[in-house]
Amino acid sequence: MRPSPTRRTVLTATAAGAAALTATGTAEAAPASADRPPATAQRPSRELRALLREIDAARIEATVRRLVSFGTRHTLSVQDNPDRGIGAARDWLLAELNSYAAASGGRMTAALQSYVQEPAPRIPTPTKITNVVATLRGSVTPERVYVVSGHYDSRVTDVMDATSDAPGADDDASGVAVVLELARVMAKRRPASTIVFAAVAGEEQGLFGSAYLAQQLKAEGTDVQGMFTNDIVGSATADDGTRDPYTIRLFTEGVPSSETPEQAALRRSVGGENDSATRQLARFVRDVADNDATGMRVRVIYRRDRYLRGGDHIPFLERGYPAARFTEPAEDFAHQHQNVRVDDTGKQYGDLPEFCDFPFTARVARVNAAALWTLAQAPGTPRNPRIITSNLTNSTSLTWAGGTEPDLVGYEVVWRETTSPEWTHVLPVGDATTHEVDLSKDNVFFGVRAVNRSGLRSPVAFPSPQS
Repeated sequence: MRPSPTRRTVLTATAAGAAALTATGTAEAAPASADRPPATAQRPSRELRALLREIDAARIEATVRRLVSFGTRHTLSVQDNPDRGIGAARDWLLAELNSYAAASGGRMTAALQSYVQEPAPRIPTPTKITNVVATLRGSVTPERVYVVSGHYDSRVTDVMDATSDAPGADDDASGVAVVLELARVMAKRRPASTIVFAAVAGEEQGLFGSAYLAQQLKAEGTDVQGMFTNDIVGSATADDGTRDPYTIRLFTEGVPSSETPEQAALRRSVGGENDSATRQLARFVRDVADNDATGMRVRVIYRRDRYLRGGDHIPFLERGYPAARFTEPAEDFAHQHQNVRVDDTGKQYGDLPEFCDFPFTARVARVNAAALWTLAQAPGTPRNPRIITSNLTNSTSLTWAGGTEPDLVGYEVVWRETTSPEWTHVLPVGDATTHEVDLSKDNVFFGVRAVNRSGLRSPVAFPSPQS
């Protein structure tokens, strides 16, 4: 086992602002900042760069315009008209995903996932809700699953108006276009783990399609280790005309929605409000997708969602899955949830494709692709990490369960000051399931991540105390 740095070395390096330590304890880098990658950052591989180059803004634009062409995609709109309504959009989406599956060598399948939603707020009568889902089965660890979604239903000012034109270009044909482009590009490849691409319905009426998808996965015991929804990712222009075309927001909850009273008590005892599995997923996205290969800055927001709003990641959070939401940097509300019209001043309202920025959406797709592909190729998040608390000492003993991936080569212990948002120190510890660091567990936060033969790292696992 490689030796840990001594407490004196660690404290000296921390005081000097070091962000990473080598196996012998010497400082390697300065702390992460707004313009510097975290110590845990992973540079894009040649394979990933090639994948990202295939993402096509023109194809994303074509998808958005095709979805807009169905007039309305309201969940309560007609389902048996071949040209208009949510049923026409559903059938077109399935045909598109089937065309990608045909090029996958049998690895991808596409299907409709339907159920009847009984009357509920915003659902006046029993209504069939259908998700369109493509599954790209992993070749090494297919039981480990990652999900990416967008919602294909749309609305206007009156959430119950199922007949008026509701183009829904930004909200959320843009997110569905991201999902389709990812499915197209990845179908020709062999991910180690399984990726699910979902266009869900019923979002505007109450997150119904996503809730059904999440519940089905939960009922089947599916090991979903990460979920992203893309909702309103079509424009970089705010309501005042300012533009931020190289930033995407990622909304991530801290205290888990699914937390039990016992888990809450444990969290309070160790101060883990900023270390949920979702926050670790967000840090991972920054590690692998905030770089020159995507051309984007990932702005992590420490909230589950925006004020008065909600998205399709929430049903996954409620079922204990790590999940986060991508949304454009600043919204223009004149082009969301609005009847298509021009007011007395000549201002155009409505969610129309002319207000979208398709190269921006392509960059958002690259952020998603970098995160999903690296997650699928890297080892899974370490299981059952623990900090041993049976004795009062000024060192820290960590344990975790060994992974089963055939290309797993070892682990890294990471840590940071309790006031730091990013992991600042990385220590390779080899192919082990326990390690002692000569540093007090009372003063910093620790984590563990896995490393495979290709040098890809998993998301960090945050340990719980074990007496």
